[in-house]
Amino acid sequence: MPTNPPRPAARPAPPASPTPSAQSLALAAGLAVVAVWGANFAVQKALFGVLPPAAFLFARYLLMPCCAALLLLHANGWRWLHLPRADALKLAGLGVLAHTVHVSLVTFGIHWSTAFSSALIMACGPVFTLLILHWAGLERLTRGQVAGVALAIAGVLAFLSDKLAGRQWAATGGDLMMLFAASLFSYYTVMSKPLIQRHGGVVVMAYATLAGSPLIVLLGLPVALVAPWGQMGWLHWALLLWASLVSAFLGWLVWGWVNEQRGVGRTAPLQYLMPLVAGAVAWWATGERFTAVKLGGAALTLAGVALAQFASRDANDPVRAVPAQVD
Repeated sequence: MPTNPPRPAARPAPPASPTPSAQSLALAAGLAVVAVWGANFAVQKALFGVLPPAAFLFARYLLMPCCAALLLLHANGWRWLHLPRADALKLAGLGVLAHTVHVSLVTFGIHWSTAFSSALIMACGPVFTLLILHWAGLERLTRGQVAGVALAIAGVLAFLSDKLAGRQWAATGGDLMMLFAASLFSYYTVMSKPLIQRHGGVVVMAYATLAGSPLIVLLGLPVALVAPWGQMGWLHWALLLWASLVSAFLGWLVWGWVNEQRGVGRTAPLQYLMPLVAGAVAWWATGERFTAVKLGGAALTLAGVALAQFASRDANDPVRAVPAQVD
């Protein structure tokens, strides 16, 4: 008896493109995140006027793991997600690199340098990511990218020249510390991409935060025990919660959603507004001043970073387009 041939399996419908209203909302959200991140450099500088950086890190990394654990539970139906042993160990190492080392360097770099300098240096992250990809044999540098790297290096040297000429060793050391921190996060960005593809950005972010927190809390405990917590007013506590939860935690969640809606290639250029926001807020809030040499060096640096990032065959590669983490 003849039988009807099996029907071919229905193909899954392609994901719907974001509507114009969703695109507009994503753009507004992206600009808001950039504004929050840019202002956060001055926020931390204000906090360090009362609280030592190590005590700030101690308080921040008491809060962050709690948020990370709740986020992971919520994303997994309020059940704990267990990763394969090999991936969990990789994430543990990357978490120590990204949080224990990178965030500590950024925090002390901001303390020793200025808000505008810190924001500009952190904007160099895509250049380091590109160089790491080239070093690992994953990408060849085009002529435009080489020119961009050279232009960014020249801009940084020009930007630091007034500090070097004035022998401002603490500020110069803070800027160099920020450069090293940006390179570390670029390495984290490259190494975490396969894990993000397998498990998702929320899982990687949560596990990395949980792995990198204990050592920061342990190292910061002696300073936190003698820190002048009693001298902090309500504004300082609000700034602490802002820097820990709004900028560092909520900011990255919103930024991930913006990338999903707009695409990384269209979202990444927004990061070049961050030093401008940081400079404007620092000028208004702390009275930071900018020389013509510093402004010229900043312009060269941002132009070089932009050229290095987008002078390639695929500007939408999320590995190269992700900015350095803002803390």
